[in-house]
Amino acid sequence: MSELEKIAEGLGRLLLERGEWLAAAESCTGGWLAQSVTAIAGSSAWFDRGFVTYSNAAKTDMLGVAETTLERHGAVSEAVARAMAQGVLAHSRADWSVAITGIAGPSGGTPEKPVGTVCFAWAWTDGGCEAQTCHFGGDRFAVREQSVRHALSGLIERLGSATCLV
Repeated sequence: MSELEKIAEGLGRLLLERGEWLAAAESCTGGWLAQSVTAIAGSSAWFDRGFVTYSNAAKTDMLGVAETTLERHGAVSEAVARAMAQGVLAHSRADWSVAITGIAGPSGGTPEKPVGTVCFAWAWTDGGCEAQTCHFGGDRFAVREQSVRHALSGLIERLGSATCLV
């Protein structure tokens, strides 16, 4: 079992304990988070669906991300990540969502958003949503792997915090 699958397994235990569901929206990771989650036997009891929204059109069509948000902030932005995470909740039966959008490289970076810039958002059904931008090093594979790890770990962190509040 890979490290990402071990993290996903822990996430699954938390979701099962709470009787809650997860769904994801991925751009630069191309479904890697969903693959890590669905590698876990029994994940159908807590993982609802994944959206791979690589193009801006897919973000708009499948998740309802406003074209004006994409134009104003760019696809790699916390604003778009938030809209993706909220769109996942609106288009699934999930209680929790995560969105990942970034520049994995080796090209596509700019001085303002260099290769390795990845934006995340985590949203939950009571209206909460948090976003974060990270800058990862390494090649395309490394950026994508670090992105999946960060997204899964961020879910565990937020689920743990929510458990303490209940």
